[in-house]
Amino acid sequence: MIRAALIQLCASDDPVANLAVTEGYVREAAAEGATLIATPEVTNCVSSSRAHQEAVFHHEEDDPTLARLRDVAAELGVTLLIGSLGLRTRDADGRFANRSFLIAPDGSITARYDKLHMFDVDVDGDNVFRESAGYRPGDRAVMAKGAGAQIGMTICYDLRFPTLHAQLARAGAEIITVPAAFTVPTGRAHWEVLLRARAIETGCFVLAPAQCGTHHTTRGAARASWGHSLAISPWGEVLADGGEAPGVTHAILDLEQVAAARARIPNLQNGREVPGP
Repeated sequence: MIRAALIQLCASDDPVANLAVTEGYVREAAAEGATLIATPEVTNCVSSSRAHQEAVFHHEEDDPTLARLRDVAAELGVTLLIGSLGLRTRDADGRFANRSFLIAPDGSITARYDKLHMFDVDVDGDNVFRESAGYRPGDRAVMAKGAGAQIGMTICYDLRFPTLHAQLARAGAEIITVPAAFTVPTGRAHWEVLLRARAIETGCFVLAPAQCGTHHTTRGAARASWGHSLAISPWGEVLADGGEAPGVTHAILDLEQVAAARARIPNLQNGREVPGP
């Protein structure tokens, strides 16, 4: 059994303030018995201003949020998924990385995953996003061992690409993490149904810690996130829902349910490569 905790944040564009809140919730989750703790996408900073991001983002080796949360994970002896951090890169075009980290109980970095799919969409005319203008996509799927389970790592918009999740499941994933900052219109329409579908299709637990509420920003356009951090069973059942406010939500994961669900519906083995159209 794994006691997992999903941390739901309403992060601002101030990484220092966000770190203090995040650390408090990590400590609360550990005190309540969680051994696998997950934070949402862009834990360090929610901002639509490229200039502000340039001012507050760091390279991985210098990032104070990453360094502090590694120390906290080691102090508490927990496995910590930092859903993602906005980080500087040394790419010629100056774009950032949207990078997730799996931190071991000794504070070491077990795995890194850069978001593969960039959120370049026009939701409804009023909500237009071009994530690829500021962030460059990753180039590989990532799975790692953590908290006694095989964990497949994804971020937010990756949720809409089922082949990635099937690839992780076929490689042995038992838990798939989906840290997110889903928009309100798309969250209301699709968040739960997509998460449940990915769990059902893969026979994995799905852990989706989310940003919520209206984010305070000093520069750039304001935005809001849907919230409702969810833990989903391999049979597609909602185990926990974080609602609309910041906080910590717990779920118990029995990994035996993974094999049981896949035995009942062996779609991962039954799939075929079909030519055409």
